[in-house]
Amino acid sequence: MPLFEEHPQRRALNDEVHSRPPVPLNTPELVSYLAFLHVDGSADLEPAHLHQLAAQLGLPEPGTDTGHVSLELGEFRLSWERHSEFSSYTFFRHVPGTGDGDGADPALLTVPAGWRKGIPGQLIVATQVEVRDADEVPPETIIAQEGHDFTPTVASQIAGGAGWVLTDFRIVDGFSRFVVFNRSLTPRQAGRSVQRLVEIETYRVMALLAFPVAKDVGRLLARAEGELADLMDNMGNSTSTDDERHVLNRLTRLAAEVERSVARTTFRFGAAAAYYQLVRQRIEDLREVRLDGYPPIREFMDRRLAPAIATCATMARRQEDLSGRIARNSQLLRTRVDIEIERQNQELLAQMNRRAKLQLRLQETVEGLSVVAITYYASQLVQYLAKGGKDYLAPATPEVITAVSIPIIAGLVALGLRRMRRQLAAEEAVPGH
Repeated sequence: MPLFEEHPQRRALNDEVHSRPPVPLNTPELVSYLAFLHVDGSADLEPAHLHQLAAQLGLPEPGTDTGHVSLELGEFRLSWERHSEFSSYTFFRHVPGTGDGDGADPALLTVPAGWRKGIPGQLIVATQVEVRDADEVPPETIIAQEGHDFTPTVASQIAGGAGWVLTDFRIVDGFSRFVVFNRSLTPRQAGRSVQRLVEIETYRVMALLAFPVAKDVGRLLARAEGELADLMDNMGNSTSTDDERHVLNRLTRLAAEVERSVARTTFRFGAAAAYYQLVRQRIEDLREVRLDGYPPIREFMDRRLAPAIATCATMARRQEDLSGRIARNSQLLRTRVDIEIERQNQELLAQMNRRAKLQLRLQETVEGLSVVAITYYASQLVQYLAKGGKDYLAPATPEVITAVSIPIIAGLVALGLRRMRRQLAAEEAVPGH
């Protein structure tokens, strides 16, 4: 095969579809599942913590760059996965020879206590899963045990009847609990079923992280919508530009508050929708069959989880709608303010135009007076010259010469001023002057 230039991420991208495979389970099996939120850089501490466990048990240091680690630790197995917001730790313990696993310690208790207490992050999900043999422990017996340590409220057949799953989605002693009865599940089917169940539990809780946020946003929206209505009433009743500017300032502050809320909650609401979609997909993968008298997981989620997610989606839409309404009203008010300012500017220009006309008339008057003044002084110069040379100008007298020069001087001065105005007007008409 010829050698080609290979994309540096080709193999990583190809192997991504093979990452996080389900762990095959041989019935009976005990599974402990923990999910920890990443807080204050806790995700960066997880590789060192896993290396510490491997060293404590005499195992080689595992590689964590792929975001997935599987460790065979003798009495138990560990599967670690890193996700965008949380990391999960799944502990598997096979309990051969004990039948249904009753009385055996949970898988988590086989882990060194100091290590499990030091897992970085904040615990968000903790689940115990028991995989039992349906032939040795009939699921009908467990369902009939009302009032005992575990009373299922949700039950269904899965994998087309190859297994049963029971749960109540309640936290007891810090853990929720699933019981899976294996009637004809293969080890890989059992592993996939357990993986789907813990993912349903994890994504359900992660989706509900947005519900308290939606409640806070709902209170903000109720107040902001009322304030927006009041501002619109004030805008309709405003009688001056100052009133409109005051309303515009309040609108701007309200818009900033709503946009800040949008920026802080968009990711959470988007993540809730994505997690809810994963929950529905994992439930679909279970291929549930209803049991008489008990709701399946799908029905339980439709009744209990779907309304909360719908509330989050509604709050997200209301928030976006309110942001758009505030923007439109702000633009409308800005337009009104701009129109009023434009009207004031037009009035100011009209006043300036009137003043310019008055100034022009005054200037023309001054120019007329200037012609008279210049003519007067120039005629006096002519008279002085005529008197000095009267002996040479006889029989014309200085008075006659002065009288004749006055209209000539006035005409020349007037023509000079007119020519000067034309030159100035021509210079103003040329661009760049």
